[in-house]
Amino acid sequence: MRMNVDAYLERIGADRSTGLSDLHRLHQTAVPFENLSIHLGEPVSLTPGDLYDKIVGRRRGGFCYELNGLFAMLLEQLGHEVTRLGARVNGGPPFDHLTLLVDGVWLVDVGFGAHSTYPLRFDRRSPQVDPGGKFTIVPAADGDVDVLKDGNPEYRIEMRERELSEFGPTCWWQTTSPDSHFTRKTICTRLDGDGRITISGHTFIETRSNSRTQHELDTDEALLAAYHDRFGISLPRPPAAAADR
Repeated sequence: MRMNVDAYLERIGADRSTGLSDLHRLHQTAVPFENLSIHLGEPVSLTPGDLYDKIVGRRRGGFCYELNGLFAMLLEQLGHEVTRLGARVNGGPPFDHLTLLVDGVWLVDVGFGAHSTYPLRFDRRSPQVDPGGKFTIVPAADGDVDVLKDGNPEYRIEMRERELSEFGPTCWWQTTSPDSHFTRKTICTRLDGDGRITISGHTFIETRSNSRTQHELDTDEALLAAYHDRFGISLPRPPAAAADR
């Protein structure tokens, strides 16, 4: 798919001169990690045109397959070499997560929720300090690679190049199974300056450095206003999981 690169860059507040590190940060600031489609009864499609329409055209977010899936295409249009890799979170199913290896050097991930603000050096085994935490990339069994955050496992990467279409079956499971945590509760989160803002269910959460505040969005109107004002997302109605509290 030949996307409108400039429109995508405008969506995240960047231009063609913006480097990879800033693209990574700006994407997470502008495009939220969210699973609202599941709770609005909207189909989650991994076809390139549908991803572009949702994230750029309708200015929505998505989860890993959507966010990293489309970001990979943008980076390729900008001249980067991108390898799509499957990962498992906490021993989850194959293709549980999609992450990216860019130019053979950088671990790029704008689709994991609260993760690193900037790309991580994939060939570095010593801890890497990032605004999002202290990350360590270490070898694992069977040639896999573990990504740790503050000493705790984030996910295990299988070092075999994949196509986005290979994530389709697990994406379907994530969006339909009662055993998937994505079907149990709504989540919408993004970087915000030096902190993060999140709506989980009817709770608005703001983190700054070592502080965390939260308050309840007591009405559907307040919830919809928070999505619009803080995330730029205009919804026709509250997501079902939040409305059914």
